[in-house]
Amino acid sequence: MQIRNILSGACGFALLATAGIAYASTASKTVSNTDRQFMITAARADMTEAHEGQMAENQATQADVKTFAKTLVDDHTSAYAELSELAAKLNVTIPKGIDVAKNQTIVQLVHAKGARFDSQFARDEVAAHKSAIAVFKREAAHGQDTDVKAYAAKMVPVLEKHLHAAEGLAKPSGRS
Repeated sequence: MQIRNILSGACGFALLATAGIAYASTASKTVSNTDRQFMITAARADMTEAHEGQMAENQATQADVKTFAKTLVDDHTSAYAELSELAAKLNVTIPKGIDVAKNQTIVQLVHAKGARFDSQFARDEVAAHKSAIAVFKREAAHGQDTDVKAYAAKMVPVLEKHLHAAEGLAKPSGRS
């Protein structure tokens, strides 16, 4: 009888321990503040780039600027969607919109017309993408969450492609 009680107790303990381990592996993991801030920054950048791309699709005068703008809209909208899924998985809240009135670059672009718009847009994209590449590379190298690091690393070549295209547009000889 005593052995039976001991075995029952041991089995019960084993079941509880197994349930605890299973719960711990399915519970949401804690994301570092650095990774969380990166995700917020990346979300804002994606939304801003998509918005500026939409502006350029409508306001640019050069066909190559409009083509680049469409690429920005497509790539950054897709990147934001992927980031949103990752944020949901990690239980991280990222921004769902931007305050256009507080974004100085957007405000300046609203008032630019014609060739001035095209030139300013290209210069702004060079600066924005240089900054973004540095942020994404830093996260890819030093982030703590493997999924967030993988997202950052995956986006670096896309951002570099955008930078190269923007640099070409920013040069007067880069226009067709």
